[in-house]
Parts: sequence; structure tokens; C-alpha cells
Amino acid sequence: MAETKKYARIKKAPYEAAWYADKIGKVFEVELVGPTYLIRTGPNHLSAIRKEDAEIIVTEKRRPKVGERVLIMYGMTSSGDYKTGDICTVRSVVDIYGTITVREHRNYVIAREYEVIVNNEVKNEEADGMKIDLNAMGDRELYAYGEAVMEAIKKRMFQAGFRAAKQAQRKLAGMNSKKTPQARRDEIVEQAKADVERLRENNIRLRTFNISLEVNRKDRSVEAIAKRPKSNRAFYGIAKAAPNDCFNVHIGKAIALRRALGLAVPDEYLNAPQPTKVRVGDVVRHRTLNYINVVDDVESGVMRYTNGEYDFIYAVEGGRINIIDDSREEVGGE
Repeated sequence: MAETKKYARIKKAPYEAAWYADKIGKVFEVELVGPTYLIRTGPNHLSAIRKEDAEIIVTEKRRPKVGERVLIMYGMTSSGDYKTGDICTVRSVVDIYGTITVREHRNYVIAREYEVIVNNEVKNEEADGMKIDLNAMGDRELYAYGEAVMEAIKKRMFQAGFRAAKQAQRKLAGMNSKKTPQARRDEIVEQAKADVERLRENNIRLRTFNISLEVNRKDRSVEAIAKRPKSNRAFYGIAKAAPNDCFNVHIGKAIALRRALGLAVPDEYLNAPQPTKVRVGDVVRHRTLNYINVVDDVESGVMRYTNGEYDFIYAVEGGRINIIDDSREEVGGE
């Protein structure tokens, strides 16, 4: 009796990250059947295919009969009429060596190119009924199966985590898109304050670095210095506001400190929305007259400066007056 083999033909993939997502229609020999179909992808490695993503084809290596179907294992023709993985129906058996003709094309197919299919298609529900006997496995086979199962679990956990992260990211992006630019900037400033405080406390507790922050308001920049205790070795980080950006000392401190410590700088720090609402303590500049004032009071429609002059809030909203510093800290403070 001829030996049978099982092959899994890929019908679909559950997601783009699946290892067989680009192998639709490909055929792989099944080495083990358990909760999934396991195929060998390396000398000591098995890869899993979900049962619902494949059809099982059972074959025998023998001379076929007219009307039987064959699975092309090695498409050797250069014409491209048939290729590995094709299923063809036998029209005639040409010789004793197993050369055949098929209904799908006019080329001869030699014996080493095909295996005879002995089932049409094992339905998923039938495949699901297949049981695997772990006790019947040899040590090497059992270890390989366990490795494949663990690999499948790791991939499933990674994919589930990736999907959850994407969903959370989309949800957060949706929430942020509903907020005004000013509300989003206020959140980022508070985040930066907490970030600096946390990083400072961590370095004090762990005695990793002595942190100092130097603010240059004229240059609209912040320099962070992270110095190792009992050492002359120090690391520096600088944050400087672009000419057309509003300077905020808290965001600047967070950027500079993260750079000094070699940490990634969150994108929201680097691309914070510009302020749209004037508040007490903001530094503003008149675009045409080029004077700079500090806002001392904000009333309905009017803002008063520390020098006693006043202007109208709509001048800020219309872009005639720009907010150039919304740190709202006393000059020289950290």
C-alpha cells in the first residue's frame, strides 16, 4: 500500500502579520496535526497554520488512474502551463513510468512531478476532529511540537498586544482630535512638568545623576546637565524654541532633560500646538510694532500689560499679536 502524505494549502490569513499572509495558494507538507497544522520551516523549527486558514490534501505516491486528481509537487515546465501547487485531473496515463496528460493543459507531466490525491478536501469540521497523541511521539518530535506551540502562543500574544495598542492609539487620537489646540497644549505642559519631576526624583533616589536645569529666556532655550556623583563626567541636553514657536519653559526642560539622559523625546513635546488663548503671565509681541509686553490682567475682550498699557484680545486671535512665551513663571525661576 502506498504511503500517504498530508499537505496544507493556504486559503487565507487572519492578519497581515501572519507568516503565511503572502503564501496564499501555496502548499506545505503537514508534519503534525494538533490544534493547528504544523509544517517544518527549518531543521529544528515547526510553524503553525490555523486550521480555518487551510485545506488539507491527502496524497499517495503511485501511478494514477484516468479521472483521478493529482497535486503538482514540482512544476518543471518552462511554459508556465502548470506550477507547484496546482491540482490537475488525469486525462490519460501515457506509459508504465507514470507519465500522464491532464485535462487542464496539453503538456506531459512526468511521475516525479506529481502525487495522486486520495481525498477531495477534508472539511474543517473533520479536521478539527483529528486528535494528537502526545504519548505516541518520540522525544525529538515532542520537543519540536512543544516549540511550535510556544512559538504560536508568542505570536498570538504579540499580535493581540499589537491590535490592542493600535486600538488604544486610535481611541486616543480620536479623543485628542476633539480637543482645542489650547486644551491639548495645556495637557502637554502638565505632562512635561510631571515628567521632569519624575525624572529628577528617580535620579535622586537611585543616585544616578545630579540634575541641573539652566533657562535662557533671551535665547528662548533650556540646557539640562546630568552629572554623575563624585565624577567630572556630565551629559548635556539642549532645547531651543524655533523662531516662530511659542517658548514654554516646562516643555523645554522636559526635552532638554530627556536628551541629557539619553531618553527618547515624545513627539507631542516637539510638536505641541501653539497657544490660542492669552492668559495672565503670557509674554506677547506685536507683529508690526514689534513691542514685547507681559500680560498682567485679562478682562472680557481686553488684556492689560504690566506697564499699564492695554490691548484687545481679538488682536491675539487675529494674529496681530503673538504669544511668544506661555511659561507663566517669574523671570529667573526654574
